[in-house]
Amino acid sequence: MLDLLIRQVTAVTMNDQGQILEGANIAVKDGKIVFIGTELPQEMAARTIEGGGKIAMPGLINTHAHAAMSLMRGYADDYVLQEWLNDHVFPVEDKLMPEDIYLGTQLSMAEMLATGTISFTDMYMHLNQMAQAVEDGGMYGNFSNAGMSFDPKSYDFDADDVTRQNREALARYHQADSGRLLLDAAIHAEYTSFPRLWRDFAGFAKENRLNMHVHLSETQKEHQDCLQKYGKTPARMLYENGVFDTRATAAHCVWVSEEDMDLLAEKQVTVAHNPVSNLKLGSGIAPVARMLGKGLRVSLGTDGVCSNNSHDLFEEMKLAALLQKGVTGDPRQVSAYQALWMATRAGAFAQGREASLGQLTPGYDASLILIDTNRPGLLPIHHPESTLAYSAKGGDICLTMVRGKALYENGEYTTLDIERIRSRLGGVLNRLFRA
Repeated sequence: MLDLLIRQVTAVTMNDQGQILEGANIAVKDGKIVFIGTELPQEMAARTIEGGGKIAMPGLINTHAHAAMSLMRGYADDYVLQEWLNDHVFPVEDKLMPEDIYLGTQLSMAEMLATGTISFTDMYMHLNQMAQAVEDGGMYGNFSNAGMSFDPKSYDFDADDVTRQNREALARYHQADSGRLLLDAAIHAEYTSFPRLWRDFAGFAKENRLNMHVHLSETQKEHQDCLQKYGKTPARMLYENGVFDTRATAAHCVWVSEEDMDLLAEKQVTVAHNPVSNLKLGSGIAPVARMLGKGLRVSLGTDGVCSNNSHDLFEEMKLAALLQKGVTGDPRQVSAYQALWMATRAGAFAQGREASLGQLTPGYDASLILIDTNRPGLLPIHHPESTLAYSAKGGDICLTMVRGKALYENGEYTTLDIERIRSRLGGVLNRLFRA
C-alpha cells in the first residue's frame, strides 16, 4: 500500500525535461516518490490529498543561513556591514549560550517550514546544539562552525575550539538519519582569517570528504582590503590555498571580478546569492547574470534574519530575478524558471544532495511543498513557473513535507512545539538585550 497519494495537482517537477504536469498524481512510499504522472497508480493509499487548486514543487533549499540569529531579528537594522557586525552583532554573540543556539535554530526552522524550505546550510557556533535542533525538527541540514582567527601567532588548528566541535560533530551527527544531517567545513571569510587557517580547514574538508562553506567578497571594502594586503582578490587567495578543492559554496560574491568568476566556475563552486541581505546592508548587487553566462551554478540564501529579517525564499527568488533584469536592462535575464532552479536544483547540488532533492522524480525523496493557488494574489495562473517565481509568497504554503512526512500542514507543526519556542523566547531576550 502507498503511504500517500496527492491527486490531480499541478506538478512543477524541476526534472531534467522541465516538465510541468497538469492533473498529476504523486505517489509516496517509504519516504520516496514512487510515481508521478497523469494516470492513477494501481495501489491504494493510506492517505490521499486532493491537489485541485494546488501546485506541487520540490521543497526549497536555503544555501546560506545563520539560523540562530533569529534571536536578533530587527535588533540591528540600517547599518553598514562592518558597523553592524562589530558594534552590534559580536557583542550579543558573546552572550549566547549553547541552549540559545538550539532555540534560535528551531525558531528559524519553524519559519522556514511555514514558507516552504525543507533544507538549509547553516554557519554558526555551538555545532552540537545546532545539529540537535535540526535532528529534532526533521529538516535536512548542512551545518558548520566557521574557522576564524585574527592572531596567526597564537593560532593552533588542533587546539582550536572550532576544530574540537568539528571533530565531535563529525563523529556524532555527520550523515545521521541516512544523511539528513551533514557536517560542512567552513571558513568565515578571508578578512577574518589567514592562509594557514585556510589550508588547515581545506585539509580537514578534503580528509573527511566534507563540503566547504565560506563568505566571499560580500562588500567592496572586504574585496579592496584584500587586494591591498595580498595583491590578489579573496577568491584568488582562497583558490590558491586549496579552499575550493572540495565541493564548495561561496556566499554573497557581490564584488567578484571576471577572473574570480572564472576561477569559481573552474572549481564548480556554487555561489549562494543573498539578494535581500545584500541590499539591506548596502553591500551591492551580485553580478548573477554574468555568473550564469560563465556557467557558474547560483543558488539562493537568506543569510541570517538579523540582516534580512525573514527566511522567505520566495522573496529571494523574485528579487534575484528582478535585480538582474534591472541592472542589465534585459528582462530576459534570470527567467522565472531559472529562479526556481536556483532555489531547488542548484541548492541540492550545493549541499551534495542532488541525487535525492531538488526535483519531483521517482526515486527521489518525497520532500515537497504544496502551494494553495486559490488565493486572490495567485489567480489566474497562465504559467505555473511564473506564478511561483513572481506572485507566490511563503505564506501561500499549505504543506511542507520531508521524506514523506508532513512537518508543516495548514498552520500546524508536527515536529516543532511552536508554543514552547515562543514561551522560552522572553527569558532569553531579557538576558541578551536587557540585562
